[in-house]
Amino acid sequence: MRKKAAVGTDALVRELRAFGLGYPGAHRKSPWPGHDDLAVNDKTFAYLNAEGMPFKISCKLPHSGGGALMLPFVKPASYGLGRSGWVTVEPGDGQVPSLELLKSWIDESYRAQAPKKLVAQLTSAAATPISRRRGRG
Repeated sequence: MRKKAAVGTDALVRELRAFGLGYPGAHRKSPWPGHDDLAVNDKTFAYLNAEGMPFKISCKLPHSGGGALMLPFVKPASYGLGRSGWVTVEPGDGQVPSLELLKSWIDESYRAQAPKKLVAQLTSAAATPISRRRGRG
């Protein structure tokens, strides 16, 4: 059954999933019903509920996790993942964090979980002028 609270966040989930899939080697992973997670080399870097479910995301935040936990809708992730720097975002009505903040957390989590050679591709892509990345240089 589709919950009313999820209807307004399905577009957010789609946008975050598309953003995460833009990283080198990123792919979808659905280990449990109701999940449509983001992974790299089969290591999850963002646990995302499937569309139609209430919004919830978990990310590994080794650098910003302490600050994230100060927000009222963020808590340590369950199943012992919180001890490893994972946090879960479960906002109530009107509490959904900004898209930019959520993307920054996905970025941090990807960088924490991805192999160094894939993270290095991000650094080298950022250092390459846009005209050369598009084959115009």
